[in-house]
Amino acid sequence: MEKLDWLAANRDLWNSRVKGHMNSDFYAQEAFEKGACSLKQPELALLGDVRGKEILHLQCHFGQDTLSLQRRGAQCTGLDFSNEAIEAARVLNAKLGLGAEFVCEEVYKAAEAVMGKPFDAVFTSYGTLGWLPDVGRWAEQVAACLKPGGELVYVDFHPFLWTLNSSGSEFAFDYFNREAIVETSDQSYASTEQKQAVEVGWNHPVSEIQQALIDSGLQLEKVQEFDYSPYNCLANLVEEEPGVYRWSQHGNRFPMLLAVRARKR
Repeated sequence: MEKLDWLAANRDLWNSRVKGHMNSDFYAQEAFEKGACSLKQPELALLGDVRGKEILHLQCHFGQDTLSLQRRGAQCTGLDFSNEAIEAARVLNAKLGLGAEFVCEEVYKAAEAVMGKPFDAVFTSYGTLGWLPDVGRWAEQVAACLKPGGELVYVDFHPFLWTLNSSGSEFAFDYFNREAIVETSDQSYASTEQKQAVEVGWNHPVSEIQQALIDSGLQLEKVQEFDYSPYNCLANLVEEEPGVYRWSQHGNRFPMLLAVRARKR
């Protein structure tokens, strides 16, 4: 599939999701506006104290995580290719008076979109690399947006997870698949309020992600795997303890999250 095809299809998909997501129980917008933090423990632990840091948040959707970092004392810029999401993020930012910035652009043009400004940290999480065909280009953009000594904090669902079907009952995809995965859906992980749309994704093995970061000049500092999801975002997950979701038929026998911190030399 040509670039313009996948990019346009996925932009339309994410534009169609914004309103439903903002109104969903999943995103708990009312609680967020009252001060709740949308960030989860794996990324909070890797990020540490963000006070005074300039942070670029890639694929920020409508900005809850960006604004959570802003509330914790960082100066944040959120970037997303969905114009509907960025408009919603700007409205939310203004409503809460938080002073973050939001830029509408695709990830592969991130450095250009922020006009070459270097950041102390680049952050991205949960449902990010699977929407991109080329991890090497992503890693190059991350490196280009970091100051020397700056860090990437990446937390996402583990690539192994995407070998299973949506209910986790059987293998559906090849872990080493290099082809685009094209599906049609009329619902998302957070809401059923969306039109039927095409989505285009890719699965990237852990080794591919790590090698792309190394090739871009980043030094891996920490690589973690977690045996749970912090979100109830897949069919038939069971909350075994607060914020810990697993498929009961599998328990903790395989990884569900991958977390990486890497630093620019």
